[in-house]
Amino acid sequence: MKVALVHDYLNQYGGAERVLEAFCQIFPKAPIYTLLYDEKRTGSAFKKYQIKTSFLQKFPLVKSHHRPFLMFMPLAIEQFDLSQYDLVLSDSASYAKGVITSPKAIHICYCHTPIRYAWDDSHRYIEEFGYPGPIKKVIPFFMNYIRLWDEQAAGRVDKFIANSYFVKQRIKKYYHQDSKVIHPPVKTNLFYLADKIENYFLIVGRFLPYKRFDLAIDAFNELGFPLKIIGDGPDRKRLEKKSKKNIEFIGLVSDERLKEYYAHCQAFIFPQEEDFGITAVEAMASGRPVIAYQAGGALETITPGITGLFFKDQTKESLVKVLQEFNSDNFDPKIIREKAMEFDQEKFKKRIKEFIEKNINF
Repeated sequence: MKVALVHDYLNQYGGAERVLEAFCQIFPKAPIYTLLYDEKRTGSAFKKYQIKTSFLQKFPLVKSHHRPFLMFMPLAIEQFDLSQYDLVLSDSASYAKGVITSPKAIHICYCHTPIRYAWDDSHRYIEEFGYPGPIKKVIPFFMNYIRLWDEQAAGRVDKFIANSYFVKQRIKKYYHQDSKVIHPPVKTNLFYLADKIENYFLIVGRFLPYKRFDLAIDAFNELGFPLKIIGDGPDRKRLEKKSKKNIEFIGLVSDERLKEYYAHCQAFIFPQEEDFGITAVEAMASGRPVIAYQAGGALETITPGITGLFFKDQTKESLVKVLQEFNSDNFDPKIIREKAMEFDQEKFKKRIKEFIEKNINF
């Protein structure tokens, strides 16, 4: 059986790329088809695999600034010739599911989400992309095309896997298809329980507006509690400017340092709505409770009072109230880590293999 892997674009290393890594371990000889690839930005995680890129790879600056090229991505993904493959396994939050396969092939899509900037609050996402004024005026016409293309592309998929029940509902709503839920993999073996907890709270992630790090900063500015923020991104300057001295920006760190920050924090702060939320599970694998906005994938990973706490409204006041009530002594690190083990990478690979074996008949 000839297998091909398809990924949206490989110019960062996040949750979707960890799923792709697991797919590569299941099918180590399968080539990866992707719109564009930057070895440095992915931490050389895919260096040993065969990678085939689209014509977008030749565009100047595309690796670091891919958003101006969104209008070319439907065409680019359709240019890949996958006619020789029996199984196509796509890992998609946008365009990878749109590949054209042989009529005899089985296309299974692991869907992180239907395209958010097309189907959700597209006006807000357009603002966050930072396009110049004249371009913003024509973007809505382009988004209509993307929605039509995306719905058609979803029809090319034989079987969908959703990364959460939250996404399963969105696949049903926008693509009118059923899906099987298999939560993303977490490398739980990388994390550990610390003997001593230090006096700081922690946030980890890319600095993007939808992550709502600004909400957490406002809350910690008011309370004066120590907060450490790990990561980087386009929103960094704005966030740094509004932060008081009790908030420390660490930047990007190695995996070794990251697991130390996780293990010793009072709690992990998760103020955004995510389709799943791998960083929250990584904190749980370190035995630390999570204080999360009560929405999205967090509802499937966090048990209130056992592995963390929820704040109901996505506001500073709601988060402040929960932080004032929080006491780390009320949580058992061993129980928290045990809950995180449900999302272990090896369990993920086993579930994926079982799904594929059940749904292919060659």
